[in-house]
Amino acid sequence: MVKPAQNNVLLELHIPDFEKVKQFYGKLGFKVIWERKPEEKKGYLVMKMGGNILCFYPGNEFVYEQEYFKKFPQDTKRGYGIEVVIMAENIEKVYETAKGFANIVEELQVKPWGLKDFRIEDPFGYYLRITEPHDILDNKNAVK
Repeated sequence: MVKPAQNNVLLELHIPDFEKVKQFYGKLGFKVIWERKPEEKKGYLVMKMGGNILCFYPGNEFVYEQEYFKKFPQDTKRGYGIEVVIMAENIEKVYETAKGFANIVEELQVKPWGLKDFRIEDPFGYYLRITEPHDILDNKNAVK
């Protein structure tokens, strides 16, 4: 089994609805680690699957009042220009599950760098790549 590289970067996805998040990411295999219920700008949710940790803020309409993001129209596609990479142990099983509820953007396939992955869009427009576990610091994972 490949051990993924350690990383101290955390993703915090700004979203208006924790229930949709828990339902969608729960179906992918994520579990709620802890949650502070949305109350003005104090909502926070942490979910984990294997070594993948995702954080969500604030879980209500206050998402549109965040200092930076309020500069953009509310219908701006979430995460434009960002690909969130999630490593999954049993990628075929996760893919079969995802086909039942997610918007599949790219089907499961072996990529030129030798790893299987597929791409989906979450309910808020974030672009997710579900891939096999790998060590990104090993250049054998580069496009061949």
